Amino acid sequence: MELLNYAFMQRALLAAVLVGITAPAIGIYLVQRRQPLMGDGIGHVAMTGVGLGFLLHASPVWMATAVSVLGSVLMELIRWYGRTRGDIALAMLFYGGMAGGVMFVNLAPGGSTANLTSYLFGSLSTVAPSDVTAIMVLAAFVVLVTLGLRRQLFAVSQDEEFARVTGLPVRALNLLTAVTAAVTVTVAMRVVGLILVSALMVVPVAAAQQLTRSFAATFAIAVALGVTVSIGGTVTSFYQDVPPGATIVLLTIGAFGVLSALATPLARRRARAAAAARPAGDPAECSIPATREAGDGVGV
Repeated sequence: MELLNYAFMQRALLAAVLVGITAPAIGIYLVQRRQPLMGDGIGHVAMTGVGLGFLLHASPVWMATAVSVLGSVLMELIRWYGRTRGDIALAMLFYGGMAGGVMFVNLAPGGSTANLTSYLFGSLSTVAPSDVTAIMVLAAFVVLVTLGLRRQLFAVSQDEEFARVTGLPVRALNLLTAVTAAVTVTVAMRVVGLILVSALMVVPVAAAQQLTRSFAATFAIAVALGVTVSIGGTVTSFYQDVPPGATIVLLTIGAFGVLSALATPLARRRARAAAAARPAGDPAECSIPATREAGDGVGV
């Protein structure tokens, strides 16, 4: 393939694969926790880290990681203790993160808001070798957490009270989930962009849930879909000269539409099979409701 002759495209494709794996891997827990927009909020906060990177002549990726991790911890603390004013505090944190990023970039020598564009919406040509190294290290952390602690994270995401009764460290696991989401945002910002990363964390999971109720199957399908659309969007961006982040997100939404269309006849087929397998005289009202949420499966 022609695009593999270019070093920047080799780096971009590697980053795209890592993003496609990590974003849905943590996104499935955010969906289960009913916090699908958490990645969007962290992306706003990470802008301050990018701005500080320019101002202090440090790596924007590592600086954004540090700031977004701190922001994710603050978000969890606000969720625990904020009560009625928690939403206001979160809004100030998100908008303050955006404003801080713009301000710090403009204070940097020779800086302007144009420097933020590649971080906000992704850019193929700006993925440097140092960025690839950082993305690989951070992606390894995300994969280790989401796979190594999948049972514990699933339990906490489904029912915090039950998880607490069973002896799990609920608050520590919630903090770890938030920190892992923050790391994922910085992994994805060079390819997808801070503004659009939340879509890649949530939409592949929602698409996979159209086909299966099992957590393990949903996880596998979501990751496979994330990798497919990330590579597809990156390749399309190279040949058509379009923004990679927007292309990846639009492909993801398109995949969601296709899988949703396939899910309807599949659900009907399952319903007919269940009806045929039901013993004669078994009342229909004793069957499991068809509206049960996709995340209710317990197979991890």
